Amino acid sequence: MKRSLGLLALACTTLGAALAQASVPAASLVNDTAIRGEAFPARLSDFGFFKDGARQIPQDFVYPYALNTPLWSDGAEKLRFIYLPGGTQLAANGDGLLHFPVGAAILKTFAFGTGKDRRLIETRVLLHRASGWVALPYRWNAEQTEATLALAGGRIDLVTPAGEAISYAIPNKNQCKTCHSSSNKVIPIGPKARNLSAAWLGQMLKAGKLDRVPEGAGALPVWARRKPKDAAEPLARAYLDVNCAHCHQPGGGASNSGLDLRWEQRDPHAFGIGKRPVAAGRGAGENEFSIVAGHPDESILLYRMGSAVPGIAMPELGKASIDKDGVAVVRRWITEMPK
Repeated sequence: MKRSLGLLALACTTLGAALAQASVPAASLVNDTAIRGEAFPARLSDFGFFKDGARQIPQDFVYPYALNTPLWSDGAEKLRFIYLPGGTQLAANGDGLLHFPVGAAILKTFAFGTGKDRRLIETRVLLHRASGWVALPYRWNAEQTEATLALAGGRIDLVTPAGEAISYAIPNKNQCKTCHSSSNKVIPIGPKARNLSAAWLGQMLKAGKLDRVPEGAGALPVWARRKPKDAAEPLARAYLDVNCAHCHQPGGGASNSGLDLRWEQRDPHAFGIGKRPVAAGRGAGENEFSIVAGHPDESILLYRMGSAVPGIAMPELGKASIDKDGVAVVRRWITEMPK
């Protein structure tokens, strides 16, 4: 928890320094041609996003950020960055996903371990080209000096912060589309205004990198600051929005399930209460409804969250172990529902 809070604070502090530096140079050293072109650069360094890739020190015009409630991926530490070409800015769209100009990029590096033992595993890059968004995975080498394009994905044996030995999966290019897809178009899913801190958004606004801070910004709870006595519903709904709703929403990869787990969905049946699955198969176990109010052990949603077995586990990608904290919050939410 302290590590996550540290990342939130570091993102705002580092952003301040990055914005101050970005106001000095006339042009960025980031390779705009590599971002906007049709080719898939073979090395992460070809983009020029980092001054020091191994230490994840960003180049000018590359801005670190953190999410209030982050996507869980086997306990990995995630370092997130946004690149904006000179003279461009983000545009707010209510409390939802920020609008990125063509030529922008979003980066997310996955790492395990701390201090000298920290190991960079992969960096996922989203490039906003004139033809749309392109998602590319890059795998870091053992020397931690470079990350190379991994179109076919890959597997890495490692130990999670919880001490579990897993086979970590780097997604292939097509699997990136599984989550980053809406109405068959690749889109970002993380940087929504409601899931970004007001402090970060305020700094971007002040620096002219954001057009406005919308109402509802920063509404999702800060996951790392949760306490046992905090109301379970907002924590659970935020967790499901971030970890599941990119597929379980209209236009998402699992829209045919009829389950809508977005934060803004307020119809209890739509987000699962008393809802029978369209086709869950063995994923339902012996349960009949997505959520049975007051009965977590009879709820398909919790059953699938609490499994790491392929074909049962949800989410289907990006998970080789069980997020015990996430399961506990959703269990408490369902338990506290009026029966």
